[in-house]
Amino acid sequence: MQLLADKKAIVTGGTAGIGRAIAIAFAQQGAHVAIFGTHEARAEEVIAEMESVKMSSSQSFCYYILDIASKKAVDEAIVSLLLKFGSVDVLVNNAGITRDTLLMKMSEQDWDMVQSVNLKSVYNTCQALVRGMIKAKRGKIINISSVVGLTGNAGQANYAASKAGMIGFTKALAQEVASRHICVNCIAPGFIQTRMTDELTEEQKKAILQKIPMNRLGATSDIAHAAIFLASYLSDYITGQVMTVDGGMVM
Repeated sequence: MQLLADKKAIVTGGTAGIGRAIAIAFAQQGAHVAIFGTHEARAEEVIAEMESVKMSSSQSFCYYILDIASKKAVDEAIVSLLLKFGSVDVLVNNAGITRDTLLMKMSEQDWDMVQSVNLKSVYNTCQALVRGMIKAKRGKIINISSVVGLTGNAGQANYAASKAGMIGFTKALAQEVASRHICVNCIAPGFIQTRMTDELTEEQKKAILQKIPMNRLGATSDIAHAAIFLASYLSDYITGQVMTVDGGMVM
């Protein structure tokens, strides 16, 4: 059974890590997928992988290389995409960066950049798409936050603020559009095996695992499976929620 057959989806930050896994998983579930990213070669690789796993010859995939923090760039990309897809049923806001350091050492540029890419981008995409979803009386918006947005983390004041802001944004927008059958939810991943965690030392990984009751890092597929659920009809009565996918780290 294809849970997302003929659904039209956008995945931001879709060229690597969690975004890449979500885009490919959506393709496997029958969706048409557009990825927004900043790296063209990686975008082409994801498109090729989606083509290799698609369930129907009618499925279409595309990518846009853009600055997700730019309202103008996002608006232009979405106008172009709507000419191609006609509508968007599912939006996954996954784009994100880190610029970690203690607050006393944090530059204004590092603060502003993290807020712009991680949080303002969510405003950019949702503001561009929500009117069409309201008119269609359907839609799923999935914002990829972080457990750090719930707990904080030393050396990540900028990142934690952006991810906590995403949670507040999600709950506010969910209330605005619930009567139009649009569901807005967050996924808060814990420590997931990506290129970022690959750079950790063995000592750092050991310290992290001690905080996780399941005693392992998550896989990008764990987040993709949660995204499929929230994008499908199975979650039609769920909105304004934060789903932690973290091996029990935050209870």
